[in-house]
Amino acid sequence: MLEESRDHEEIIERVAALDVGKATLMCCVRVPDEDKPGRRLQEVQSYPTMTRSVLGMADHLHALGVTRVVMEATSDYWKPIFYLLEAAGFEVWLVNARDVKHLPGRPKTDRLDAVWLAKVAERQMLRPSFVPPPEIRQLRDLARYRVDLIGARTAEMQRAEKLLEDAQIKLSVVASDIFGVSGRAMMASLIAGERNPRVLAQLARSSLRKKISQLEEAFTGHFTEHHSFLLRTMLARVDQVNHDIAQVDTAIEELISPFAGTAIDRLDEIPGIGAIAARAIIAEIGLDMSRFPTAAHLASWARFAPGVRESAGKRKGRGATGHGNRYLARVLGEAAVVAGKSHTFLGERFRRIARRRGTKRAIVAVGRSILTIIWHLLSDPDARFIDLGADFYDRRLGPERKKRNHIRQLEALGYRVTLEPA
Repeated sequence: MLEESRDHEEIIERVAALDVGKATLMCCVRVPDEDKPGRRLQEVQSYPTMTRSVLGMADHLHALGVTRVVMEATSDYWKPIFYLLEAAGFEVWLVNARDVKHLPGRPKTDRLDAVWLAKVAERQMLRPSFVPPPEIRQLRDLARYRVDLIGARTAEMQRAEKLLEDAQIKLSVVASDIFGVSGRAMMASLIAGERNPRVLAQLARSSLRKKISQLEEAFTGHFTEHHSFLLRTMLARVDQVNHDIAQVDTAIEELISPFAGTAIDRLDEIPGIGAIAARAIIAEIGLDMSRFPTAAHLASWARFAPGVRESAGKRKGRGATGHGNRYLARVLGEAAVVAGKSHTFLGERFRRIARRRGTKRAIVAVGRSILTIIWHLLSDPDARFIDLGADFYDRRLGPERKKRNHIRQLEALGYRVTLEPA
């Protein structure tokens, strides 16, 4: 039976497409021919990517009556062009390069790429990528830089630990965190020239003092001036990165407080989500959920929805999610693991899936659940998070499932079962 299709073949009358490079860009403009109805006029021109040239191109596009400008996401070169044209009042679309692949067997040049992108764009065969507003872009830059700083700090800490191993100092075997108060005091004493294991072990504090004898064994090594110089340099870098992280945290707090203070408080109620994670999530998805019509759209954009591939009536692949926003995936993955250790609905969901399907699938499933909750909280300012409880499955599914299993077992033994309410 034929069904009505909802596709609309609407031609964008005046459109421009940009093939952006580092030094130059190729601009293809397509507009209707006023003298020959139904025909199109086309202009392809190269421009430098310097600000003055881009603004001159914008004036030319305004003169031609262009309403929409489309460009591919090419490294980071698209960003300044996008921002300038956005400020000039154009409807700017950033599209995924995979959606505009050129037909195979045809030559590929910057000129032909711009023409092809313009033809595809004017026929409404593209969908724009999510580009957040300016304040969210600034927040995203800070949040992502914070992640990079933490990675740099972790790398330097690992170098310091390897250096101690090279000197046969086994501090990391005894202490769970060699960069805690006790560990830093011991390393500072090593750098200052102290080599007596008993003196170094006595610097232990709190619960680590229970391991004095083990610490004395751990500090029996061959720590030299060479090791002292390297360790001093590494610890100085760790301290500098800690200072930088604190400054970035302050900048993030100052930037986000005026427009997202209440949103962070509501996201903080979700198990596994803290204030830092809430800021990172808002930095990646923003506050305006109208860009994502449903929670499923947001999960699909974040690649927290397994893809479906079917051929000849058979499902192909293993239902992988694909590569999405790695910064958002990192935060959601950490939140899912933390929630999995809690006595909440999300924690019980994580443990149930992990038992049956493995930890990785549990992380994706619970991460998607968290993302769905976030979408609802940001879509409705009055919505609040309500935990369903760790016993949700037992209350909703447990009794009926147990009843069916017992009846099935008794019938297998030859009994006829009749149930009456107590």
